[in-house]
Amino acid sequence: MATSMMSEKMLELVARRFRTLGEPFRLRILQELEAGEKSVGELVAALEGNQPNVSKHLQILSDAGLIARRREGTSIFYTISDPMVFKLCALVCSSETQKSRREFEQLAGQKRQAKR
Repeated sequence: MATSMMSEKMLELVARRFRTLGEPFRLRILQELEAGEKSVGELVAALEGNQPNVSKHLQILSDAGLIARRREGTSIFYTISDPMVFKLCALVCSSETQKSRREFEQLAGQKRQAKR
């Protein structure tokens, strides 16, 4: 990442996006929405959460521009508005998998050396 090329404003925007994604419950919401639009009630049931907590996190994700909402009668439905978030998550998952693999190989090597 060319952080030296980023303005202070852009650095703040990127940091805010990472703070938004830094909450595991919000990532669970995004996973649920990856399959398609869901109502608040469907999300509450799928996440085994409570409505006020789910709504709070939905508001944060919406404010960050990651999800969009629409009203239909008395129900509110949410959908992903920035699918790039899944590419970012895939990159982080790949990086963590590689890191874990290296750590495992290192531990296995140490264990083999200790047995000699």
